Amino acid sequence: MTTSPRWPGLPQPPLGDYFNETQWTVLMALVDGAVPAVVPESRVTDPMLHKGIPDADFQRTLATAKAQIAKAPDTDILAQYLCFRPSENPATIYCLRRSLSGASVAARTQLGQALSLLSTRAGALLFTGYATPLHEQPIHVREAILKSWSDSWIPTKRLLFKTFNLLAKSSFLVTNPLYSQVSGYPDKPDDWVPGEGFDFNFIQFDASPDQAVLETDVVIVGSGCGGGVAAKVLAEAGHKVLVVDKGYYFHPEQLPMPQAEGMYHLFENGGFITSTDSSIACVAGSSWGGGGTINWSVSLQTQGYVRREWAEEKGLDFFATQEYQDCLDRVCKVMGVDDAKYQSHRGQVLLDGARKLGWDARPAPQNCGGREHPCGHCHLGCASTNKQGPAVSWLPGAARNGARFVEGMAVDRVLFDEESGEKIATGIIGRWTSRDKSGGTIGPDEERVTREVLIRAKKVIVSTGSLQSPLLLKRSGLKNRHIGRNLHLHPVNFVIGYYEEDVRPWEGGIITSLCTSFENLDNHGHGVKLEGMCMVPYTLLSNLVCDDGLDFKLTAARLRHAAAFISLARDRDTGSVFADPCTGKPCIDYTPSAFDAAHVLEGVIALAKICYITGAKEIRALLPGTRPFVRKESTNSTSTVNPGVTDPDFVAWLAAVRAAGNKPPMAPFSSAHQMGSCRMSSSPSEGVVDPRGKAWETEGLFVADASVFPSASGVNPMVTNMAIADWIARGVSRELKEGR
Repeated sequence: MTTSPRWPGLPQPPLGDYFNETQWTVLMALVDGAVPAVVPESRVTDPMLHKGIPDADFQRTLATAKAQIAKAPDTDILAQYLCFRPSENPATIYCLRRSLSGASVAARTQLGQALSLLSTRAGALLFTGYATPLHEQPIHVREAILKSWSDSWIPTKRLLFKTFNLLAKSSFLVTNPLYSQVSGYPDKPDDWVPGEGFDFNFIQFDASPDQAVLETDVVIVGSGCGGGVAAKVLAEAGHKVLVVDKGYYFHPEQLPMPQAEGMYHLFENGGFITSTDSSIACVAGSSWGGGGTINWSVSLQTQGYVRREWAEEKGLDFFATQEYQDCLDRVCKVMGVDDAKYQSHRGQVLLDGARKLGWDARPAPQNCGGREHPCGHCHLGCASTNKQGPAVSWLPGAARNGARFVEGMAVDRVLFDEESGEKIATGIIGRWTSRDKSGGTIGPDEERVTREVLIRAKKVIVSTGSLQSPLLLKRSGLKNRHIGRNLHLHPVNFVIGYYEEDVRPWEGGIITSLCTSFENLDNHGHGVKLEGMCMVPYTLLSNLVCDDGLDFKLTAARLRHAAAFISLARDRDTGSVFADPCTGKPCIDYTPSAFDAAHVLEGVIALAKICYITGAKEIRALLPGTRPFVRKESTNSTSTVNPGVTDPDFVAWLAAVRAAGNKPPMAPFSSAHQMGSCRMSSSPSEGVVDPRGKAWETEGLFVADASVFPSASGVNPMVTNMAIADWIARGVSRELKEGR
């Protein structure tokens, strides 16, 4: 029996030749300044390398840290953790190279220009107030410069702070070899037992300069929540189905992955895609199974007020019918959706806090086949296979009915026959890349076969998600003006409560409850849901607002006492996605509007109240300009009158949070839900696909993923996505059976 995960590893890091040696030197100087090595003054041998604090203060810091952390490590380990310097760790440098390689060419060019300026006396004077090039400054000065940028009246300086701060903190959390010892966070869950994988018998191609050709009834591009459902429905109906995906399958024995490996193998762009103005960071799945491999199990059905909006305001009558409800119920039945049987600590906090405040909250339904699923690592893949995502349920179901599969195939475009005057889809063309000689995906190019592959099909279904589907349609020559527009992202802000007890937040389900009292703040269906947050360190702690690098290290070390939450908006206002002109990768143009940001802020205030009323010792709103609220001992006592959330100190802190606000681009908004960029509509003047999911401009080409949502779903979109894909696939089946 396997007792340890077989993690896939990481490839050799990119060369990083987009920056010259001086630019890299300045970047690493900034990273060291953001998360400096802190030592006792008596041990400072070079102020360029270490930040010294008085010896007595250093010892008090260690003593306080040990007192605040349950099962604290030895003092020597804590001291080494505080002394860690990012630039001396090769893994940190490699992580930065991978992160920056995923940035858009335009963003990287701008960053490089800033680094070059900071390396000169004139540029340093302009940006830092000192005539000394930044990388020649002592580390404590570099830290002070970054802090001065954080609240500068010059927007460019504030954005530079946000960029360098995020790069430094995320790489620190992912690569610091002592972080797990200090915080307790394990890469391998303590109860790790892998479930059974599935042999998809992926089609392989020999090395050849000739084009490989396959034929099928339906080719589905994308193996995620939409594509997986469509594949099963069509295969069960007796059609020949072929599913292709640019991602690769990872066996349960390889899951969950460590942070760095998971970011690289499981997500678009190596972890996240940042909008063009740095307002919001988006995460999207990109391995076999798509978003269903890395999502957090929440299985909420489309709510009635959203269905009415889509039917009455958007002219899509289907969403108000029993037939749509049947689609919702059918996909939930396949996955065994049931309310969470076990509440994580933060799930119970949300339920208890909402009850004490008189708000509506309930357990969150999960797609876990009716089984318990206390997996806090699911963001990095689920080993247990209890989570019934596409790679566990839908795609194996399709395989058992004859579907075939190709992994590692990047589709270039959809092919059409236009001889009749109509644009009729006839297949796809793309490039396949094999695994390496050891069966992995990180070997050098010379170990891997590449081949152009043409797939002829009677019907083509595009299910590559809201960031990739519009790009594929545009590469295929479609002209509808709505392609890539109307992008909804469900923007979120974060709140963390720190509790006295050891809550081990990486254990238990990620989202096991939700509060719905703030979901309709405008009386038109726009507002926020309050939910738990994934506690994988880089996903959350990179956004900590701290006094300095020492405060960041100490706060991050208290992870095992933390409960984090999100305020998730059903956004009214939209953005767009387009292809980077140099790389072809998705670029996102989206800034949370003042309207939507105001709703998110209301949720932040509500979450802070929930943390307070449930006894949190410290509360942090992850918003620039805010300070943590630290509960005084007196407010924890059992007096005759408990002020609750009317505690004057807490009320004053809430007012300060509200005054600081969450205005983008400095406030750290994130998105795990992308919707609407190929929206369904009642006419081609209003959207990209018709009510059956067929692209208005073509015959035989369908889109079946969250990109067809008429507007934001307002709930975690998986079940809505699957139900719509179920509907679209059944329509495709009817057409095939009728010979159309």
